[in-house]
This record gives sequence, C-alpha cells and structure tokens, in this order.
Amino acid sequence: MKRWSLLAATVASAALFLSACGGSGGGGGGGFVLPPPGATTPPPAASEAPKFKLAITKTEDVAGTFGSVGAYEKITGTFTGEVDPKDAHNAIIQDLSLAPRNANGKVEYSSDFVLFKPKDMGKANGVLRYDAPNRGNIVNLDPYFASRGYVFLTAAWQGDVPAAAGKLTLQVPVAKNADGSTITGTYRAELLPTAATNDSLPLPGGPYNSAMQAYATASLDNTQPGYVLTRRINEADARQLIPASDWKFAKCSAAAPFPGTPDETNVCLRDKWDPAYMYELVYVAKDPKVMGLGLAAVRDMIAFFHHDASDAAGTANPVAAAIKNTIASGVSQCGNFMKTFVHLGFNEDRAGRKVFDGVYAQIAARQTNINMRFSIPGGGGGVRTDHTAFGQAGTRGLSKDYVDDVAQRRGGILSRCEASGTCPKLFIGFSGTEFFVLQGSPLLTDAWGTADLVQPGNARIYYYASTHHLLGLPSLPGASAGALYATNANAGVVPVVRALYQNLEEWVVKGTAPPDNQVPKLADATLVRPQQLKFPAVPGAAYTGLVNTYSLLDWGPNYRPQDESGIATQVPPAYLGRDYAILVPQVDADGNDIAGIRSLDVAVPVGTNTGWNYTNKPGTIDLAGLFGSYFPFAKTSAERSGSGDPRPSLQERYTDQAGYVAAVTAAANDLVARRFLLQVDADAAIAKAAANPVLP
Repeated sequence: MKRWSLLAATVASAALFLSACGGSGGGGGGGFVLPPPGATTPPPAASEAPKFKLAITKTEDVAGTFGSVGAYEKITGTFTGEVDPKDAHNAIIQDLSLAPRNANGKVEYSSDFVLFKPKDMGKANGVLRYDAPNRGNIVNLDPYFASRGYVFLTAAWQGDVPAAAGKLTLQVPVAKNADGSTITGTYRAELLPTAATNDSLPLPGGPYNSAMQAYATASLDNTQPGYVLTRRINEADARQLIPASDWKFAKCSAAAPFPGTPDETNVCLRDKWDPAYMYELVYVAKDPKVMGLGLAAVRDMIAFFHHDASDAAGTANPVAAAIKNTIASGVSQCGNFMKTFVHLGFNEDRAGRKVFDGVYAQIAARQTNINMRFSIPGGGGGVRTDHTAFGQAGTRGLSKDYVDDVAQRRGGILSRCEASGTCPKLFIGFSGTEFFVLQGSPLLTDAWGTADLVQPGNARIYYYASTHHLLGLPSLPGASAGALYATNANAGVVPVVRALYQNLEEWVVKGTAPPDNQVPKLADATLVRPQQLKFPAVPGAAYTGLVNTYSLLDWGPNYRPQDESGIATQVPPAYLGRDYAILVPQVDADGNDIAGIRSLDVAVPVGTNTGWNYTNKPGTIDLAGLFGSYFPFAKTSAERSGSGDPRPSLQERYTDQAGYVAAVTAAANDLVARRFLLQVDADAAIAKAAANPVLP
C-alpha cells in the first residue's frame, strides 16, 4: 500500500519548525491519559462546585396540538457552564489545563439550546429526549413522540459552528501555552473544488466541513517548512507538488485576482482550481479550541435539566422535577458524537450518576473527532476524499473485553461506563452505506473479519437492510446526485426507525427488552468479503466490489487512536502495514440484502435497493458519497425477457394489484408482530399500497 509514500521530508521539516515554535503546546505535552478501564481514579480535588447559568431569551407557542398531551411551547436560550480542570471527570478533555480560567478557577463554555415541552407539564411523560444537532442545525420536536408527552432538548455540542440564523453554537476557549504564547501545530486539509475557478477556497475544506470555522494559519508565509500544497485525482495516486509561488493564503476573486488579499483561512491558486483533482494542504495552524468541552457541556446540561431546581442565580429550571428518564438521539455525525460521548466516559456526571438512560446512535459507524488538538468534529471521508480523516479511528467493538488484534489493543466503547456502572441502554442503527463507505463492519466482527462479535446485553445493533445513509430521502436521478445510478428508494425504513425509538423508550422506562440484534453475520454467510457479494446481472448495472478500506495509521506518539484524543504530529499519517477487514451484507437473487430489518420496500420489493453507488465523474474512482442505488423491476414478464433481467417482474411476483396489496399487508403484519413497525404505520402503508397501483 503506497498512499502515504510522499511528504516524508516535509513532515520531518515541519517537526523541526514546530519544535522551534513550541508546537507541542508547552505544558500540554501529549494531553491527558485516562487510566485503563477498571483502574482506580483519585477522587475529585476539593474546590468550589462549578456554577451553571440558564438564560432564557424567548418562549413561544408551538403550532397545533399533540394528542392528549395538547399544546407545546418552545423555549430558546443559552446554558453557560464551567468545568473544573482538577476534577477527574474532566481529565480526558484535551488541553483543558491550557484553557483560560474564570474568577472561580474554572473553564467556561456557553451552549445555545432549544427546549420543547408540554405547556401543561402535568401531561409530560417524564422522558427527556436530547437530539444532538448536526453542524448546528436545530432539531424540531417529533409530532409522534410529542403526542407521547416527551420533553425535547436540542443543544450545541460542536465548537466550530459559525454563528448564523437558525444555528446552535457552542462557545469554547482557545488553548494557550503555559507561558501564554500561541499554540501551533501541523494541520491537514483537503480542498475539493466543484468547478474550475480562480476564486479562493475556504478552509477547513473536506466534503462535509467547508462551512465550519477553520484553524487559521500561523503564518502567511507559505515558503516556510511545514507548508505544502499538492494535488492528485485519486487517493492512491502520487501527489503532485504545487510550488509555493503558485499559491497563497489569500482571498481571490475576479475583482482581486492572484495573489489576492492576504487571509488566514482562505487559499488562492495562481492557476484555476481543477475539479478533476483533490488538493491536500499541510500547514501550521494556530489557536486550537478546547473542543472536547462539548462533551462536558452535554453532560452538565442534561444533569441540570434532569436534577436541578434552578441555576446558580436562582433562575428556575423550566422542567424541574418532571424528568424521570433521559434518552439521547444522534443521527450521522451526531450519532458518532454520542458513541464518543459514551466511550470517553461522559455518561457519568460529576455526582457519579448516569447521564443518559438510553442512547440511539443512528447511521453512526465511526466516532467523532472532538477531543484532540485542532479537532474538527465533522468530517466523513470516503474512498477518495478524506480517506484518512480523523473520526474513522477509535475503538470499534462495544464490550470491555473487545480485543483489537490489528492494533494490538484491548477494550471497547463501553469500557469506561462499564467500570463506573453508568452505561446506557444502547441502540446503534446502520444503513448499507456504513458498510461500503463508512467502514462499519469492524463493529460486528473481530479486527481481521474472521469471527462475529458477541454484543453486550445492554446494547442492540440493527441493520436497516438495503438502505443508504440518507434515510428516507426520495430517489433521485443519478446525475442530480453526482452518481452513476438512480439513488436508493427505500423510504419504508423511516417507520421502522420510529418503532425502534419506541422500543428504546419502553426498554428504558418499563424494562421491556427490545428485539434481538438484527445484523448480517459471518456465521450464516450473510456478511461477506466485498468480492463475495453475489449481485445479479441487472441490465445497465455493474457491481465492482469497491469499498472504503480501513488502515492502521500512525499519527505520532502524542495521539491516542483508541480514544481519538491527543495531539497529531505525524501529518499525513504513516501507514503501519495492516488493515482492518471490511465486509458487506450478502444479497438475495434480487440484489436486496438478506439480513437485517427488511422494511416493506425490501420485504415486498418493486426493485433492488443498495447501500452503494458510484460517482459519475470520469476518471475518478470513488463511491457516490452517501448515496445508494435503485434498480426497478420490469412490470411484465415480456418486458423482463426483452431486457434480459434475471429478476422476476412485478407481474410474476404479485400477479396483479390485489396480490401486491396482500403481500404488503402480510409483511406489515409480520413487522408489527416483531416490533419493527407500529400499527399506525402499518395501516398507513397498507392504505398507501391500495391507493398507488404498481400493477393493473
């Protein structure tokens, strides 16, 4: 494997430059190291307890009513907290000891929040559901669960979201060296032009974080050691060096062409940016935020709304004494955040209590890059772009007994909470894209992909068969999605997810055990190597076996990959010669996944839905982002025979519309019986099938 063969000399010179600039962070060293799971930690040092301040800026009625619960109101405000660097509960937060202190000797943060609650709290059911916002986007109340009396909280956890209308932001401090000087360090960004342009491109770059706040360059002089811009078409291609004279940290436009106006967070190119290439920038960044405070902010805020009557100034908690149980929901980036929250020990509050009773991490195969120096909590990465992005590392298995034989490490995501007795009841939901693009299968098998893992009793993993990451999004023409094929059309997964949320609620509140894990397995050959997938010869479709690989990387001695924490000094990372096994779900004769929860769109199919799709960009080897594919069945046997499609037609499957409705009814009843569909959604699906003919 040769992906990281270039830039070795540059990294060496960058290390020399950083040692001269104090880039290791002075007193920061390698960050904090949490003792191994099960080790004894010292009790928190005696000090004045942290203070919290609740500021409510607006209270307004929510339109409509919700079942017997009635009307809701929306409360908007900020929660300001402080964290004690001497408290062992905070010890893992990177650079916390280097953050400025307030008069109370604590480190402050401030989080925007939105709270939805019944106007008549006597009708609340005692459940607070925290929905983590994705890149600051407010999550509105769910009408179905509002009718069940939920209190909904969405509050900022991500410290790099720019302030903007409709966004929730978290204010966290910048770390400084012990002598007050600026911390610097090597940073890497990928710049991905979508069109040929002479305009500048903003940092931090990447496919998902272009709108986030960037880490500014420590110098506008890009001729110094540690500053390199390269380009390549595909991830595995050799990097082509762009001379320092041909790019600048600057803003450029038609009115201000190259070299443009100097700017610390934009990059300007003498020639046009070419969309055929991805550009990799390694530079010396400055002023890292103490981003890990987002973990403490969620911990402390949930504990406040759950247990406290008022804040330090006497402002009343609007849901005081009404909360009996807490559930966290995170989707995609936010599901990764919730896994990291639990993994790093933040489901234990300062008083040793459990923070969340239940956690649902949706379409979340990775963890979130929130607790290292110069972290960017979003990211994503695929075969081509950000392939080595932070967020793909971290412990993969759940149990404390998990053994990572590739990295030769022990301990899983639940190790810390198992040691403290604060583990939540955990749901993890996967789409097909998590296997093909987001390196999800190591959560299900040993690191080499030779044996299925036994999951802990407090966790369930549910695979949504034949889905893609963008759950419920209507199928799009491939061209409009930058994809080769039309995108996945499995909308039936949405009501399945709703039923699972109710199962988690009943597990938390009533102790009703949820359905068993529903995942593909090595043991029954429903989880296989990519080249073993038996995709049918669908006309106009070609399965290539392309997946996003997962390599063991070295980011330097001060980075702790098992925790996604510490300081990266080896940038780009060095390849250590070992790879985790990436496996994918096996398919039936139609090309639909065999294992997992088969929604009505899979149990009674009108086409083939996949978790993979390919880019339609010529010369580019990549999957089409987070999109899957859809290949409809022929309607009649004659149409099928004429095209050479091996999949039976709709007519051959169901005979007529009545046969199709009967099949939907039977499948819906089966899903209800297995608790993967609510009766109200089953009735709606049957009515929809009757009203929307697929056959004469």
